[in-house]
Amino acid sequence: MAIPVEFPNDTNLTEYVIAMCKKCIEISKDDWDSFEISWDFATHPLLRFKCDDGRLGSSFERWSLYAEAQRNELKEIETQMNSILIECYGLENELIPYISDGDITIRKAEREQDIKTLVSYAVGCMFGRYSLDEEGLVFAGGNFDPERYKTFTVDRDNILPILSDAYFEDDIVSRFVDFVKVTFGEETLTENLEFIADTLGKKDSETPREAIRRYFLNDFFKDHLQTYKKKPIYWLFTSGKQKAFNCLIYMHRYDKTTLSRIRTDYVHELQMRYDAEKKSLLSIIEGGGTAREVSAAKKELKTLELKIAELKEYEEVLHHMADQQIEIDLDDGVDVNYAKFEGLLAKRG
Repeated sequence: MAIPVEFPNDTNLTEYVIAMCKKCIEISKDDWDSFEISWDFATHPLLRFKCDDGRLGSSFERWSLYAEAQRNELKEIETQMNSILIECYGLENELIPYISDGDITIRKAEREQDIKTLVSYAVGCMFGRYSLDEEGLVFAGGNFDPERYKTFTVDRDNILPILSDAYFEDDIVSRFVDFVKVTFGEETLTENLEFIADTLGKKDSETPREAIRRYFLNDFFKDHLQTYKKKPIYWLFTSGKQKAFNCLIYMHRYDKTTLSRIRTDYVHELQMRYDAEKKSLLSIIEGGGTAREVSAAKKELKTLELKIAELKEYEEVLHHMADQQIEIDLDDGVDVNYAKFEGLLAKRG
């Protein structure tokens, strides 16, 4: 059913209305494209509005001013359009042209949201979905070219461990720190990590890196699920409640050898690390430490033994499935492919 639209008889006014409508579309598209789920996403807003001083806080302020200016311009244009159309239809006594801030649907800059999406963008750069050398989506299947990632190197094996400590060279927190250093500079690294950690809810007892690690361990995947409507592109392999072992992979870079590499290069190595830690704790308990150290060691040993047991069970399941050399077809979608790894992956619900 077609609804007639009455335009002003004034040609200049009609052209103005059309131009303003196009401007509204431009502003709204610019807003949508600041989200990584947009097909035309180019880079993160905090990098787009990066300041020369290298301070993340300055970049956020600059981005915030831009976002607010866009909202104000959109509000002004929509108010003008309302006035014109109200006059065209003779509804001056029925309607008012003004709109509230709540009616403006494009985003405001929000520190927590923007820092979390920066973390997500960083993970995308680690996996090669994005690159600091090219705008937009760089890899989502096909032939993977590591040479497209010069400024910030891509993770070669598509496996990023998320553990309680930096047991591996490609530990996700260590890589994230490198990302911040590369993008904003080494001189402001400490300040920027503090800015990020404070935004993520750093506790008084934590260092910035510890707070960032806690976010990766407990909340990153939850936020990723929310962003991608429970159809994650980064998959969380996790041993279970004790979080003895966790790692992310990028589904578009998965191949049939991925599980074997997780098992041999990470799980087995971690098992040896845990065994060494257990021996160290036992030596303290059996006479090598003070009363306070013994008490702390016993508490830590209890937690460690739970992790060791959990990891042993997980390794057995991983071994069985790695031997199957499971393949996935990206055309089948997330639901079908994710289900193939039941027992290894974090639940999505």
